[in-house]
Amino acid sequence: MNSKYKILKYKSQITNKIEDLISIEEPLEISIRFKNQKKWIENIISITMRTPGNDEDLVRGFLFNERIIEKNEFIEKIECVGETVGKYNLKNKIIVTLNNSENIDIDKIKRNFLTNSSCGVCGKTSLDSLEIIKKDKILKSLPKITKELIIKSPKILRDNQSEFSKTGGIHASGLFSSNGEIVSIREDVGRHNALDKLIGYSLNKGILNPASQFIACSGRLNFELVQKVLMTNIGILIGVGAPTSLAIDLANKFDITLVGFVKDDSFNIYSNEDRVLLKN
Repeated sequence: MNSKYKILKYKSQITNKIEDLISIEEPLEISIRFKNQKKWIENIISITMRTPGNDEDLVRGFLFNERIIEKNEFIEKIECVGETVGKYNLKNKIIVTLNNSENIDIDKIKRNFLTNSSCGVCGKTSLDSLEIIKKDKILKSLPKITKELIIKSPKILRDNQSEFSKTGGIHASGLFSSNGEIVSIREDVGRHNALDKLIGYSLNKGILNPASQFIACSGRLNFELVQKVLMTNIGILIGVGAPTSLAIDLANKFDITLVGFVKDDSFNIYSNEDRVLLKN
């Protein structure tokens, strides 16, 4: 499932405003319903970010892989509930009715899903909690970076990774100064973990300066990465891969400059182009 977004494409010294197909990212709230001692109980167990479509398959696989159920037959029914919401008119809530409480480990569910969070968005327990607490927008005028620096940033990031050259299978997030110097870099097999490590280190060292810094990440750009960068007040996020629809929407809402698909002579600006110096 995808949608068209208007973007600014830079390629071989030429800029064009075009429409680009973007993969849709939306939250899916998963609840289970079961009878315990003749009383029906309903609990939200997870919110996961997904591309809409085949949601029932996603839920069945999630419940089985997390061993909430051991057999598909333990599921009595799966229902999409609530009103259609958002710009795509989707139902983003699913309730799974289980046919026998003896088939599930209630204590395990409470321990692993109702109280803990394995990843930022997925562990939240209602769609309402996805609303950003941050109310103020980021200063639109700073920093300013050149088109040449955008194109060079993935290579600078890669050259400064210690583990990528060894395994080729690890992500990185880097904090850059607006003149192209690496301030700090962190790596992890998970994109979100690499960014959390970078922000945590930078906060601890007191080296964040939103007026003159930007962040570059390996891989694609989704809602959660933009949300994490938003909390630092840094106004530019660059990624090697494509953004999702929700990442673009969030960047636009808070005036973050989102740049993706960075290659040797091209990149796409998905939001707030004012911070990029496109002319020589």
